[in-house]
Amino acid sequence: MRPLVFAIALSLSAFAVPAEAAEATGTTGTTATKAVYGWAWSTGGTGIRITPMAATYRKPLHTFKAIPGARELRLDYAKAAFRRVTVACDLKETEGRVALDRKGLGSTVCGPGDLTADLAFGPSAVRVEYRGTTAVKINEVLANRPDPRTARGTVKRIDDTTVLFTGAGRTLKLGYTNLMTFGRTTRRCGDGWLAGKPVNADRHGLGKKPCQSRDFTKALKSVGHPVLVQVDYAPQVNELSGVREVFGDA
Repeated sequence: MRPLVFAIALSLSAFAVPAEAAEATGTTGTTATKAVYGWAWSTGGTGIRITPMAATYRKPLHTFKAIPGARELRLDYAKAAFRRVTVACDLKETEGRVALDRKGLGSTVCGPGDLTADLAFGPSAVRVEYRGTTAVKINEVLANRPDPRTARGTVKRIDDTTVLFTGAGRTLKLGYTNLMTFGRTTRRCGDGWLAGKPVNADRHGLGKKPCQSRDFTKALKSVGHPVLVQVDYAPQVNELSGVREVFGDA
């Protein structure tokens, strides 16, 4: 899971701002500029995907809440203005100092390349102003992360960083980065899914051989159907932090 990007004094005075999701911020010709909050995921190049969420601000943190029926947006940020919460564009974490405006939006002036570098470490909490499929301005924000959950179900590959997880009667799109762990039942990390005898399964059939996200990607490519797993993920962020292969297929 991506490390928390803040280390700030809780002595800051607290105030609340009503929840907001999408808002019109202006027009250009007949195209309205809208704004949404949520977790931005890289889709490669200068593309992001983001599912709009309701946001409540209590200094210095935003809290996101899922909006029933909200549809994922795919935007290009090649020419977008980008503002970070860190005091320098190239920092991975705030290191105890933050750059926020009165609305809790990142204020350090950065560029699209800095957003690309930031997203390489995982999803980023943001406010995005956009027109059509083009991001105009992106502000990083500090956001609460929900406690992780563990669930058993099936996963089906979408691409090299995204899967569909189905469990407990619901299906989620979950993303992952190279920080994700992968527990295998197989002898080697590079084996196909459930290849050979379960030499590294615990008494519950869960994989216990420590492997990496690239091994998960490779193994999942070896099957064309959903496979049984146990996952650790962050709700709302929809980020996989760990996957364990389960001996027995769906």
